[in-house]
Amino acid sequence: MSTSQPDSTVPSDERATPDALLHTGAGGEVTAEDVVLAAGRDITPENLAWAERKLAQEGPAALDKLLP
Repeated sequence: MSTSQPDSTVPSDERATPDALLHTGAGGEVTAEDVVLAAGRDITPENLAWAERKLAQEGPAALDKLLP
């Protein structure tokens, strides 16, 4: 009989993340702020300008390229 509870013998930081939690949900509009945050940068006017240029060149794929 299988259970839906995590295996307590495996430390929580070593368990795999379920696929449902790995998706970005970027099916909607991608904003410059999304790109800046995905790049691990602070939201500054300079970084927002960089992200806007990146979005103009690459479209929503710019976000996908930054995510692991």
